[in-house]
Amino acid sequence: MKIVVNARFLIKDKLEGIGWFSHEVLRRMVEAHPEDEFIFLFDRPFDDTFLYAPNVKGVQLFPPARHPFLWYLWFELAVKRYLNKHKPDAFFSPDGSLSLKASCPQVMVCHDIAFMHYPEYVPKLVNKYYRHYTPKFLKRADRVVTVSEFVKSDIHSTYNTSKDKIVVANNAAREAFEVIDEGERNAIQDRFTSGQPYFLYVGAIHPRKNVGLILKGFEQYKVKYNSDLKLVLLGRMAWQTDEFEQQLKHSPYAKDIVLPGYCTSETLVKITAGARAMVYVSKSEGFGIPLLEAMRCDVPLIISDKTSLPEVAGDAALMVGIDDHEQLAEHMNSIHTSESLRNDLISKGRSRVSFYTWDRASNVCYAAIQEAIKA
Repeated sequence: MKIVVNARFLIKDKLEGIGWFSHEVLRRMVEAHPEDEFIFLFDRPFDDTFLYAPNVKGVQLFPPARHPFLWYLWFELAVKRYLNKHKPDAFFSPDGSLSLKASCPQVMVCHDIAFMHYPEYVPKLVNKYYRHYTPKFLKRADRVVTVSEFVKSDIHSTYNTSKDKIVVANNAAREAFEVIDEGERNAIQDRFTSGQPYFLYVGAIHPRKNVGLILKGFEQYKVKYNSDLKLVLLGRMAWQTDEFEQQLKHSPYAKDIVLPGYCTSETLVKITAGARAMVYVSKSEGFGIPLLEAMRCDVPLIISDKTSLPEVAGDAALMVGIDDHEQLAEHMNSIHTSESLRNDLISKGRSRVSFYTWDRASNVCYAAIQEAIKA
């Protein structure tokens, strides 16, 4: 087969959610199928390390697509022209878009439709684009891949997309995430938290991620239990952060809250593995990869009871409502002070995380491509 792939999120040293999904799935797919020819389409100069095997060719198409207007030009002019000229067996797009005017079979990955439920957290022009084009993409796609049963159900109920057309691939955690020894844990604590244990959040600082609840819960925990624990918030400042910045500025425990800023992938692994617990209480999440990363490191979880997070974590987490900072404070205390609870959650996490592998995700995506060609 000749498979053309949208690879525009494969950006060296800048891989985030969709980029990591693309990297892990595509690397395995091309290596597992040397009999197939893969053409990766990039929207800017690309790094050859993303051409994972001899059966992969990279092609740059103009214009660079990092704005809704340019998204349209890239998919409906450049990509359409390439697909209709070269007539591949299929086009695989892992970032929730495709080319409406291309004639070949197409498979898209839809990671979530949070813009439908929380439009206030998405830039207006981006939200307008998603709202207009996502239903068209879903209708045009021959197969749709999602990352959780929650997203599959959400797509079906919101757009009336047939469930028979949608398959779930899940995400996974990178193999680099692993348990560290006491010496490494002490070194991380010395480096970032003055030698103290800490709760950890990993992800963008953004209202949808509900980081404000973490701050309120942490403050309540400190007031009630007079603990020495710190809070590490590891992620980039996204947008709509004014309220968070004011909350942090006026927090009586600001000195115990650490924002490391950008760190290397290796440091991210160590900070995750060194945490006393991962706190991830997003209002809406298509999956939640940091949960798996924490479970791989034997770090217990506190999560919100919304959207995909309970599905991913199963019984390996303590859950709170998205507004319940008092319950969050109690869970912080329980997960820090009860070794039996910690050991139970860690054990359940080990079993849970073993289900989620990139090999499985890649196989589901490849099968969806095959099904689209046969449809």
